[in-house]
Amino acid sequence: MHDLPHDLPPLARFGGLLATDLRDVTSDASALDSTGFWAVAADFEGRLVCARFGDVRPDPVPPPVPGAWSGPGADQWSSSLDRAAYVTGVRRIREHIAAGEVYQANLCRVMSAPLPDPDSADVDALTSLLARGNPAPYAGTIRLPAHGVEIATASPELFLSRSGRYVESGPIKGTGRTVGDLLPKDHAENVMIVDLVRNDLGRVCATGSVTVPALCEVEEHPGLVHLVSRVGGELADGAGWPELLAATFPPGSVTGAPKSSALRIIEALETVPRGPYCGGIGWVDADRRTAGLAVGIRTFWIDREAPGGPRLCFGTGAGITWGSDPDREWAETELKAARLLAVASGTHETHDLSGGTVR
Repeated sequence: MHDLPHDLPPLARFGGLLATDLRDVTSDASALDSTGFWAVAADFEGRLVCARFGDVRPDPVPPPVPGAWSGPGADQWSSSLDRAAYVTGVRRIREHIAAGEVYQANLCRVMSAPLPDPDSADVDALTSLLARGNPAPYAGTIRLPAHGVEIATASPELFLSRSGRYVESGPIKGTGRTVGDLLPKDHAENVMIVDLVRNDLGRVCATGSVTVPALCEVEEHPGLVHLVSRVGGELADGAGWPELLAATFPPGSVTGAPKSSALRIIEALETVPRGPYCGGIGWVDADRRTAGLAVGIRTFWIDREAPGGPRLCFGTGAGITWGSDPDREWAETELKAARLLAVASGTHETHDLSGGTVR
């Protein structure tokens, strides 16, 4: 096992709150129905880490400290699927669609690069850069080096929110540089995933309570636009976090429809595990029965067990339908990654509040 970073105590940041004083770590989802404030990291493959913190207080993400984050060189990133392999994968998914096995499937790749100074690499310092360079509604950090969880997310997508018995999901499907880039294919893809999420929530929500408060709304984010919908419902009696996660995980927007078929196709075409990418990342306040879990997209994580030494990882992907153009889908994965990789490598300029430039 590689050495862990020195002097980095466990912490989590979400929604303007800083959580410290680690009390418990468990993989048992039922703990989220108990008491306390929990940070939650669920890998796409199903590994669940829930960490309860004793001290939770308002603390905005601090401004970047020059030199605090030493990222990979911009030319150091490699991809689990190169362009040729990705384009071939898109064509293979279209063959599955033509055969009636699936309506759509997400094809993803994991990018990674060696960390120049692993011992001092701190995802909280990366979070400060992301907050300036790519602000996101579900941004957050979980730093648990001893438990193999070091995540900084700039996710724009809601996996699950909870308020009492009401739960809601906000699937994103459809991405372009501008609204004009969005195609009928993007709207069709979004509606298909909304149907899937309605079905998932319907398995744990009271009969007749599942609704779609928003369908295919345009949201603007740094450098791109998304189509976003919202699906919500009231949890049925007896349904808690174990049942909710079992019914909805992994998120429909990053798998495909039908989900079971899409997962089989994903496993055959993707060459490495997704890990935190496309999983669930966020917080649960068990005392207040509130929660906010993001879909783990636009997300960095440190893999300290990687062959050859610790690496910084980042995932990117696209939803493939019959109407997909393979080269356009590759370009979408590049668009989603470009800004974030530049931030992590220190080549994306952002401006601090005093008007100076932060790299």
